Amino acid sequence: MSTLPEATSLVETKNGEAPVARERRRDGALPIEQYSALGEGRSVALTGCDGSIDWWCAPNMDSPPLFDRLLDGSNGGYFSIAPIEPCAVERHYRADSNVLETVFTTASGRASLTESLNSGNAGRLPWCELARRIEGLEGEVRFAVRMFPSTRAQSASPYCSSIGEHTVFHVQQLLGVVIHHPALQLQWADEGARGECTVSAGERVTVALVVGEDEPLVAPSVEEVDGRIDLTDREWKAWARNVSYDGWDRATFVRSTLALKLLLYSPSGAIAAAATTSLPERIGGDKNFDYRYAWVRDAGYTIQAFLAAGLEAESKAAFTWLLRQLRRHGPKVVFTLDGERVAPVQELPMRGYRDTQPVVKGNLAGDQHQHGIYGDIFETAFCFVAAGNILDGASAELLSRIADLCADHWRAKDSGIWELPELEHYTMSKISCWQALARAVELADQGQLPTTCRDRWQRERDRISDWIETHCWSDALQAFEMYPGSGKLDASVALAVRFRFDGRDRLLATLRAIDRELGQSNFHYRYSGMPEEEGCFIACSYWMAEGYARLGFVEDARARVDALNGALGRCQGVLSEMVDPATGHYLGNTPQGLSHLAQVMAMATIADSQAAPEQPTPPPHDKDRP
Repeated sequence: MSTLPEATSLVETKNGEAPVARERRRDGALPIEQYSALGEGRSVALTGCDGSIDWWCAPNMDSPPLFDRLLDGSNGGYFSIAPIEPCAVERHYRADSNVLETVFTTASGRASLTESLNSGNAGRLPWCELARRIEGLEGEVRFAVRMFPSTRAQSASPYCSSIGEHTVFHVQQLLGVVIHHPALQLQWADEGARGECTVSAGERVTVALVVGEDEPLVAPSVEEVDGRIDLTDREWKAWARNVSYDGWDRATFVRSTLALKLLLYSPSGAIAAAATTSLPERIGGDKNFDYRYAWVRDAGYTIQAFLAAGLEAESKAAFTWLLRQLRRHGPKVVFTLDGERVAPVQELPMRGYRDTQPVVKGNLAGDQHQHGIYGDIFETAFCFVAAGNILDGASAELLSRIADLCADHWRAKDSGIWELPELEHYTMSKISCWQALARAVELADQGQLPTTCRDRWQRERDRISDWIETHCWSDALQAFEMYPGSGKLDASVALAVRFRFDGRDRLLATLRAIDRELGQSNFHYRYSGMPEEEGCFIACSYWMAEGYARLGFVEDARARVDALNGALGRCQGVLSEMVDPATGHYLGNTPQGLSHLAQVMAMATIADSQAAPEQPTPPPHDKDRP
C-alpha cells in the first residue's frame, strides 16, 4: 500500500500565534493529540492534522475498523486528503460544533478541508456518510487523495466492483461508495483508490464515503452530501445551545460535552468509554485495552455530567439503557454497546501504535466484580431524581434488589475501580458501597424506592463507614490508603468528596497526600507505583480539583482547572485517557469519556460554587439521622 511522502515542514498555527513545529509521523502514526474526532452518534472517526483519517470503525463504534493505520502503520487502512507540497496547518472545530476545519498553507496558496460525519434534518442518517470538502482560499493548492480500506488484521482482502454507474468497494460484509466532485478523477484497484485535484480561490471539491453493512446502499449526489455538511453544523449548534452552563470558559465546557455526545451510541443509548482500542498507556508497554464498550461506571458518571449540563434527553436515554442491562444481566461491570456480555480478550496480529503491542479486542473486565458499580448505579439514580425526574415502579424494584445485594456483598474483596487482578478490600470500593446505601436510604425517604429494607440499608451504611474509618485510614500517610495495610495512595479516593462521604478533615488530608505523592506538574498518577508503567490519568486531576472545590477551596480549584485546560489544549478540546507529564503527549484511548466527564463535573461544580452565596460548609452526611 503506497502512502504520500511526508511533508517535512508540516507545522501548526493556532489563534494567530507563531507556527509550532509538528512532529512527523513515526511508525505510520501521528502523536495521539494530533488527531481530532468526528462523529454522528453511531461511529467515530479520528482525523490527523495532516489530513489523514487513520481510524474509523463503521458502521458502528465497535465494528471492525474500515481505517486502522493508527494501529498498523505498515498495513493499516486510511483515507487521506492532503496538499502535495509541504504546508503549514491551522485547525479548529467550528464554534459549538463537531464539524472540523483545517486550513493548509503552501507556497502556492491556501485551502481549507472541512470534515463531518453527516446527519440529516431528522437526526442521524440511516447510513454512514463521511464528508470532506476541499475549498480554495488563495492562489491554488494541489491535493492528493488516497483511500485504502483496512485488511482487518490480514483477515480480509478488500476489493472493488462496478455496480451501475458506481465503483463500490467491499470489505467482507461492509460495502461503500465514494461520492465526489467530477474535478477529482480516481483510479481504482482492489486495494483502494487514488487521485489528485487542484483548487483555486472560490473552487470547491467535495469527497465523501457512504458505507453500510449487509444492507442496501444509498448513493446520494455530491450536492446533497455537500449540503449536509452545513446542515450537520447547524444541528450541532442547535444542540449546543441547550447546554446549560453559565460559568467561566463556556467554550471549553461546551466542547467537552460535544466530545461526550460523540460517545453516546444512539441506536441503544449506551455510552462508550472511548472510541478506540489498544492505544498504549505507555509507549513500549503492554497496557493496551479495548474501550469500545459501555462500563456501568463510565455510563453513570457521564449521565451525571449530562444532567449537570442540563441535557435531559441524553441522560434519560443513557439511564434507561443502563437499567435495562441491569435488569437483563444483573450488576455487571461492562456491556457491549448493544447490551450483551463482553467477549474475552483476543490479540490481533497488528504492529500496534508506534510498535506497542498487543492490539486487542474484548475486555477482561467483563468477568470481574467491582463494588464501585453499586455506588455508580445509585448516584446516577439519585442525580436523575434530583433533576426533577421520577423512577417508575419496575426501576424502583430493581434498584431495591441491587441495594440488598450491596448490603450483603460489601464485606467481600473485589477488583476495585482500576480493575486490578488482585482482589483486595479497596478503600474506594467500600466508599462506593457506603455511597450506594446512603443514596438508597435517601431515595426511599423521598418515596422513590420501597421502604421495606430502608432501615437495614441505613444500618449497613453505618457499618461500612465505621469499617472504613477503622481499617482504611493510615496514620503514616495521613490519608485513606488504597487498601488496608497497603501503604499506597489511590487518586480515585478524591471522588469520596463528591459522594459526600463522612469526614471533611480526613478527606482534605487525603487530597493533600495525593498531591504530594501522586502529583506530577498539573497531573496525577492513578495510584502509587505507576510512573514506570503509564502516564498520568487525566480524570484524576479533574477529580482532585472538584474535590477541593466541594471542600471550599474554590479559587484554588479553578486555578487547577485553568492550568489543566491550558496544558491539554493541544487537540482542539479532545481528551485522551492519559498524558505523559514530561512531554505533554497523550496516551491511551481517545476520545476518553472519563476524562471529559471529569472536566465537565469539575467546571460545573466550581461554577455553581462561585455563583452560590458564601455559607458554612454543611456536614457531608448525618449518620445519626433516624
